[in-house]
Amino acid sequence: MKKELKNNEKENGCIRTRDEYVLKTYNGKKTTVRDLQLEIIEIMDEIHRVCVKNNIQYALMAGSALGIVNYKGFIPWDDDMDVIVPRSDWNRFIEAMKKDLGDKFYFQCYETDKKFNVIMGPTMKVRKKGTWMEEVNFLLKNRCKGGDGVFIDVIIYDNISENKFSDELHRTVIKILMPLYVLLDNLHIPHDWLSRFIRWYANHYSRKNENSSLVSQPISVPWEKFMHEPVFKKEDVYPFKLYEFEGRQFYSYNNIEKILKEWYGPNCLKKWDGQKWVETLPVEKRKPKHTANLNLYSDQKQKADKN
Repeated sequence: MKKELKNNEKENGCIRTRDEYVLKTYNGKKTTVRDLQLEIIEIMDEIHRVCVKNNIQYALMAGSALGIVNYKGFIPWDDDMDVIVPRSDWNRFIEAMKKDLGDKFYFQCYETDKKFNVIMGPTMKVRKKGTWMEEVNFLLKNRCKGGDGVFIDVIIYDNISENKFSDELHRTVIKILMPLYVLLDNLHIPHDWLSRFIRWYANHYSRKNENSSLVSQPISVPWEKFMHEPVFKKEDVYPFKLYEFEGRQFYSYNNIEKILKEWYGPNCLKKWDGQKWVETLPVEKRKPKHTANLNLYSDQKQKADKN
């Protein structure tokens, strides 16, 4: 009987243990990572609905994809979600969001608001109304007037040069421009000319490498380590496949485990200890990284409680 239970547990294929991670305590009430995740999943349900309705490709990426393999859902301490849309679908995606996004949500991107920071990473933020979240970001603030609701980051997936040194050279241009961009933004000096150049530069690079076998985030994302950007073969990324996530079906990479091992290392996936699936990330590294403060119950800011 015990052997049968163990086999069933192994065949289930995911880590079941979910510890609690508190993001904030206010007036004696805890707000946990799980509370935030339940708000985020509503946004993801809506993105999925809009994309399916309009035949637009999307996929969960990075830690959200790792959650698929290890937990069939969110990693317990993961306080954000990242989605990719191929550049070939990007303009249609924006039009679909304008037309079909539900009333409970809104989105921000440069195409609809020139205050959107084009060098901060995501190409769009899809947010939920009636919530407020202060993101951990010491360099660039959200300048869009629409609000600071709980969000999902949406990122273009782009064509990338097969020549590693050429790729790094083009990325270095953006990294050199980043301090200027941050300075102008924080001094409230108009810099739309720089935003337009960065967008043009990334688009031009993508078009030039249209026939490449590689794909990644746009070169306008300056945060990755030198010579270690997450660049993958298109055949491992596409076509996107459906996977279980929090009892739903969402899309992610074609060869998901290979992509994750290349990105996070060979030991990033769950391990079987003889009785159950276990997490391989050291306990001291299991921390939410993106939330400085939040309020899930109204769009008014609350003071952070140090306790």
